[in-house]
Amino acid sequence: MDWIRQLPTLNATLNATSGVLLVLGYLQIRRGDVARHRRLMLSACIVSALFLVSYLTYHFFAGSTRFQGQGWIRPVYFSILISHTILATAILPMVLVTVWHGLRMNVDRHRRIARWTYPLWLYVSATGVIVYLMLYRM
Repeated sequence: MDWIRQLPTLNATLNATSGVLLVLGYLQIRRGDVARHRRLMLSACIVSALFLVSYLTYHFFAGSTRFQGQGWIRPVYFSILISHTILATAILPMVLVTVWHGLRMNVDRHRRIARWTYPLWLYVSATGVIVYLMLYRM
């Protein structure tokens, strides 16, 4: 199953794509373009869902990959990994609630939770790429 070994790179690409879509969506709502904001944020959701399927598939078939770094980089890696993992778990329900309120045009509620969801989701996307780089490219 050679394709399984390609999934971490795909996962990092999906994480990076999600992060870019989030930033673009944020910029569109700051410009007042609700329609583009909606499309970009829903695209970020779809890309993140594809990431989740790919991530789970990889870990089902390949299991865990041990970090090989030694010295000062080891606690740095685990600090990033732990914060990423905790926030990645927390972000899913936050995204769902944020999207729900956005689609229902409950603007006040959407804004209130999006102020938390957006930076955390962006952090999870960015640290996902960092974890990939540290785990598979260092």
